[in-house]
Amino acid sequence: MSIIRYNTNDYVPTTFSTLVDKFFNESLASTGGSTFIPKVDIIENTESYEIQLAVPGLSKEDFKIELNDNHLTVSGDRKFTNEKKERTFHSIETHYGSFSRSFALPENVDATRINARYNNGILELTIPKDEKKALKQTIKVN
Repeated sequence: MSIIRYNTNDYVPTTFSTLVDKFFNESLASTGGSTFIPKVDIIENTESYEIQLAVPGLSKEDFKIELNDNHLTVSGDRKFTNEKKERTFHSIETHYGSFSRSFALPENVDATRINARYNNGILELTIPKDEKKALKQTIKVN
């Protein structure tokens, strides 16, 4: 008995947003491309911004994080290794290859205190806010 992947009708998207996401996120991977786009959560609280990237299967040395002119870029490479020759792959749905995500940071961040940590497949970047650089300002009319 062979394993067959169950598919609902993938050709009919439920929303236009799903169609666009599918086009940009899966078109390269499904055609054997060597890039992928990790999923990202962006959270803001009173003290900082947090960016969480879902990138399982990497080590902390695989990431390259750069800040250039208030643009934060996270990139890396997840290599596919097939060391055991007796294995037969029937389906591979995880993404391999290089990735890069860029984020435009607001002016009120303290770039010198950005912290990155990698735990359980999630790369978490904490970007502290700088209290001295307020984005919101009230102007009094004279």
